[in-house]
Amino acid sequence: MKGKTLLEVGADGVAIITINNPPLNLLSADVLFSLKENSEHALLRDDVKAIVITGSKGKFSGGFDVTAFGKKGKHGKLGFWSIEFITDILEAARKPLVAAIDGPALGGGLEIALACHARVSTSSAQLGLPELRYGILPGFGGTQRLPRLVGLHKALEMILMSKLVTGDNAHSLGLVDALSSADELINTARHWAKDILECGRPWAVSLHRTDRLEPLAEARMILKHARIKAKKQAPNLKHPLVCIDVIEEGLMHDPRAALWKESVALHELRQSDTCRSLVYFFFAQHRTSKVPGITDMGLIPRKVNTVAVVGGGLMGSSIVTALVLSNYTVILKEENEKALLAGIERVKVNLQDCVKKGKLAKAKLDKILSLFKCVLHYEGFREVDMVIEAVSEITSSKQRIFSDLESYCPPHCILASSSSMVNLNLIGERTKSQNRIVGTHFFSQAHLMPLLEIVRTDKTSPQVIVDLLAIGKKMRKIPVVVRNCTGFAINRMLFPYSQAALMLVEHGVDLYQIDRAVTAFGMTMGPFRMIDFVGFEVVTAMNVQFRKNFGVRYCGSKLISVMQEDDRAGETTRKGFYMYDSESKFTPDPDIKKYVNKARSISGMMLSDEEIVEMILFPVVNEACCLLEDRIIVKASDLDVASVMGMGFPEYRGGIIFWADTLGSKYICSKLEKWSKTYGAFFNPCAYLVERASKRTSLGSQGQAKSQL
Repeated sequence: MKGKTLLEVGADGVAIITINNPPLNLLSADVLFSLKENSEHALLRDDVKAIVITGSKGKFSGGFDVTAFGKKGKHGKLGFWSIEFITDILEAARKPLVAAIDGPALGGGLEIALACHARVSTSSAQLGLPELRYGILPGFGGTQRLPRLVGLHKALEMILMSKLVTGDNAHSLGLVDALSSADELINTARHWAKDILECGRPWAVSLHRTDRLEPLAEARMILKHARIKAKKQAPNLKHPLVCIDVIEEGLMHDPRAALWKESVALHELRQSDTCRSLVYFFFAQHRTSKVPGITDMGLIPRKVNTVAVVGGGLMGSSIVTALVLSNYTVILKEENEKALLAGIERVKVNLQDCVKKGKLAKAKLDKILSLFKCVLHYEGFREVDMVIEAVSEITSSKQRIFSDLESYCPPHCILASSSSMVNLNLIGERTKSQNRIVGTHFFSQAHLMPLLEIVRTDKTSPQVIVDLLAIGKKMRKIPVVVRNCTGFAINRMLFPYSQAALMLVEHGVDLYQIDRAVTAFGMTMGPFRMIDFVGFEVVTAMNVQFRKNFGVRYCGSKLISVMQEDDRAGETTRKGFYMYDSESKFTPDPDIKKYVNKARSISGMMLSDEEIVEMILFPVVNEACCLLEDRIIVKASDLDVASVMGMGFPEYRGGIIFWADTLGSKYICSKLEKWSKTYGAFFNPCAYLVERASKRTSLGSQGQAKSQL
């Protein structure tokens, strides 16, 4: 059914125009044309004295339909919506317009509200301009009107950070004029519109307001600092700087001329590679919870109230923190009282950090802590719905714990392991409950990192996967379902990332050049900074597993073991490939050369930054193709999400497979084949990649092929 708007005129002469395009009342072309038609009709009617614009079913509008972004082609006449309709018809109307806002008022939805002469909102409404998330800028006048309502500094924060504010906050900022309960929202807006008509309220035209703007000299400094910050945070991105330029145009010259500049910029940015990548990634994130052969079976998630966590170390305490913040009742079990007290303290510190950062209200801290209790024995596990084992990566310890869990937990209880390395089949081999054993691979720190890798064995029940997807949703995690294998999906891709880097260093490339080149490409961390962060001990243990399971794909290096001999272990010891101070700030270590020289077998390799990026990331692409070939993961788009959320691949490049397809499978395969002849089997392209290259087809076009999942 096409979206539309509904027009209803009351006996008081106030017309109510309702945006109706469920579920989020997105502004499709049909909706916009309908809104224009009904607005013009209401403005021409003699019996209409004022107009209220609202959204159906408690949702004002979620903004412009994202599916239209990132597509080449015609998007209508430049300035048609922003200038000819929103500015020259709505804002210039000779009848008062009031926006009645409940639920989301985002993007184009908020921009329509900004052009109204007043805004009334519920306290829980969500208002914001998140367009930069999609590689574009606000294109319906938001770059000009928002600074004039909330000030330049706050407007830049909201726009550049895609930050949403509640109705309460919006009212204190001056973004909305009044608050109302949801039940009285329309009536309050009606009365406000009539008060404007009767000169009891100001008739405010947002585009020409200046009372909230900073003085010109101060505005220039704010814009200068915004540019510096944008370049530092995202040096490869153009659209934040374009957005700042458009905002500046309106402040320094003429806001109407800036609307035209905004329209031109929107037209160009919508067709950019960045926009296509970010829009693709947006939908890829939302598709991870759709698992063919699992979520299409009609299974309903079971209710999970109480979760137990075995092990209160760094990961276990972080998982407990994530669970209580999601309103689960949690039981933490440890081996002894000393370990238990340490685990309790870690959880408290995590929660206090959330309070300091404004992510948790201090008044709610005691309530959150009340959801959490601690035990030294399994007796309290008789009523739990799920247990997450989070002890050290020792197979025998995990086997013993799962054997105990089977004895103490109820038959419906999900038995999960947070292991990132140990094979789930080994963990559960001593139990008779393999159908309820599953991996829940959280990423450090679990209460901060958004990704959750759900690992399924051949015997895991589909019901358990459906349950875990629901739990992940409640915890606000992005779930990726994978088959059980060494390293699962994320660590399988990280393995060649570090291996290739170590190999290049041993062939003569400067390790700091490698990290600089890769971070300049957009990776959150270079491979050596990542190894320091994870820790040498963990990396060494994982390398043992990979060498055992992947044979010729393992590229051995002496460098880490040479450094371990000198008691270097990474960030935790303040010395790894970098030196670290007490605040974890890192600097290159001049002493690193002696370890490199000791481990180096060949010297003299000289590479450009572009060549380094290819030699580091093409093996990662190859490993991603191995995961698809082995049916470890269902969809290529899931690997894209995993690479961004789990290994720091730049979101604005769409993910590892999406980026690879922009280069072409033929190009990547030919490079790997060339390197394999020179540097060995580590670079051998897998059969999946070779086949795609021979046919010159996309790596991510496997579609909904039947999966072993």
